Amino acid sequence: MGLVTARAFADAGAAVVLADVQENVVRSAAEELVSTGHQAIAVRCNVADEADVAAMVEQAVSTFGRLDAAFNNAGVQSPAVETADASSEEFDRVNAINLRGVWTCMKYELRQMREQGNGAIVNCSSIGGLIGLPGRAMYHASKHGVIGLTKSAALEYASKGIRINAVCPGTIDTPMVAEMLAKEPDAMKEILKDQPIGRLGRPDEIASAVLWLCSPGASFVIGHALAVDGGYTAH
Repeated sequence: MGLVTARAFADAGAAVVLADVQENVVRSAAEELVSTGHQAIAVRCNVADEADVAAMVEQAVSTFGRLDAAFNNAGVQSPAVETADASSEEFDRVNAINLRGVWTCMKYELRQMREQGNGAIVNCSSIGGLIGLPGRAMYHASKHGVIGLTKSAALEYASKGIRINAVCPGTIDTPMVAEMLAKEPDAMKEILKDQPIGRLGRPDEIASAVLWLCSPGASFVIGHALAVDGGYTAH
C-alpha cells in the first residue's frame, strides 16, 4: 500500500520520499520512479527507532525543501492468539511499529509542518481500529491507538493549517494478507465471506483515499478515520 501510494503521489506531481526498513527494496522502488521521470529518494528507516525517524524527516526536508504530506503506513501483523496466551515481547513488537512508530513519525513531521504553517498527514489504521476480532487483540489495540493519536493530534493542529486524518483499510491484496491467507486459510475464508463487495481490496484503492485526504478537496476533513473496506464495517 505504501509503494502504490508513493507512485500515486508521484504521478500527481509530488516529489516523494520512500522510507522502509528494507533498504534494498526501498532503494529499488525509488530508482524505478526516477527512471520514469519522477522525483524520488529512498531512506532506510526503522520507525521503531526515533533517531531513524528524525533523520528521515531531516533528509526529506534537506532534499526537497519542505514537507507537504505524509502517509505513515509501516505496520506488522501478529499471529492469531488468545489474549491470555500472548507474550509481552510480541505485544511490544507490534506496538513499537504500529503505534509508537506512527506517533514518532507524526512528532517529527509536525515539527516541520508547524514551522511551514501547513501540511497534511494520513495515518494508516485499519478496520482493526474500528472493530474487534478474536485472536487479534494486540494488532487491534495498536490500530485503535492510531485512531486515538490521529483524532487528538488533529485537534491540536487544526488551527495551525495542518490536517491529520486516518485511513482504515479492509482486507487488501498485499503481501501481508497473502501470508495470512497461506497460514490461516479458515480464518480468512470467514473474513472474505463477510465482504459485502465480494472481493479483496486493491492497494490503489487505498492510495486514492490517501491522495484525496491530502488534497485541497479534503480541506474540511480533520480528525476523520476513513473506512476503505468494501462495506465490511457497515454491517
